[in-house]
Amino acid sequence: MSIGTRIYAELKGDRAIWAVLAVLSLFSLLAVYSSTGTLAYKNMGGNTEAYLVKHFVILVGGLFLTYLAHLMHYTKYSRWAPVLLAISIPLLVYTIAFGADINDARRWIVVPFTGITFQTSDFAKLALIIYVARAISSKQEYIKDFQSAFLPIILPVLVICGLIAPADLSSAILLFFTCIIMMFVGRVAIQYIGLLFLLGIVVFASLILLGEFFPEIIRSDTWVSRVREFVENPKGVYQVQQAKIAMANGEWIGLGPGNSIQRNYLPSSYSDFIYAIIVEEYGILGGTAIILLYVLLFFRATRLVTKSPKAFGAMLVMGLSVSLILQAFINIAVAVHLVPVTGVTLPMMSMGGTSILFTCIAFGMILSVSKYIESVS
Repeated sequence: MSIGTRIYAELKGDRAIWAVLAVLSLFSLLAVYSSTGTLAYKNMGGNTEAYLVKHFVILVGGLFLTYLAHLMHYTKYSRWAPVLLAISIPLLVYTIAFGADINDARRWIVVPFTGITFQTSDFAKLALIIYVARAISSKQEYIKDFQSAFLPIILPVLVICGLIAPADLSSAILLFFTCIIMMFVGRVAIQYIGLLFLLGIVVFASLILLGEFFPEIIRSDTWVSRVREFVENPKGVYQVQQAKIAMANGEWIGLGPGNSIQRNYLPSSYSDFIYAIIVEEYGILGGTAIILLYVLLFFRATRLVTKSPKAFGAMLVMGLSVSLILQAFINIAVAVHLVPVTGVTLPMMSMGGTSILFTCIAFGMILSVSKYIESVS
């Protein structure tokens, strides 16, 4: 039996989702290697392979986590949900108080004795989605009253999103709307979805007010300035202008792998604006292919939601897939100047550590549900 055949036999679940994951990973290696040239000259003395090797190791580690996560029966994640949520709250509080200040934001904590940074919001996002999926599925027949909606669902969403928001508002908003979509699909009474939305606005307004007194913790000035710049400057801020130039350079078929010009001028070309580099090197056709991969992921996930015999499996796939798709399209929208600059990465594409690892775990959970559906169909 060949190696390819053995790997194919080992990987259970939706083959199309496995293919999306594989193609995104391959594109990621090419794009990160191309976009980190300037960064390598600044930090690595011109060793352009250093970031490629680092990114490759993280990707391999992430894909191994995908494999492990897809082996587990997805109902185990439901049992772990309360513990994961309980762990995420003190982690987020610790990050706000003692997190490493990188790029004027406290999103990371440093793992003791390793020097490795860990973005706690990625862990919290995954924990909350699993918890909300569990809460909706376990009370699906009677989430029509305040008691069954507020404490099990609304309060955890407000707490987690409220703790993520001070340093990473965009991620908090994406997670908040992911939970609202999960509640809508899970047939939670509309008045409680509306209540969550109104309370979310109250929490957001409170954070802006607190930001006046604690600007070193709550980045409300950054939020306001980014929205103002987006509204008042139709050409976009410097990053967006350089991203537009990059995409214009690409035309239909691109400049070719490794031939990006704007990587030397575009800040965060390897993370927040990696989509612009992809379009520059692979053209409109390459950029469209990336979008279609995320669309394919969404349609395959929707198919799993409709076929899942268990409510928790359906809600888990819905929450994880919506989170990934929203994040991807917000990242792309920033690059083409449809929304203000957010700092949201492109899932499985941007260079990163914890973001890639937890994205891979999310893929593994989705594949775990699809594997179970295959086994019972």
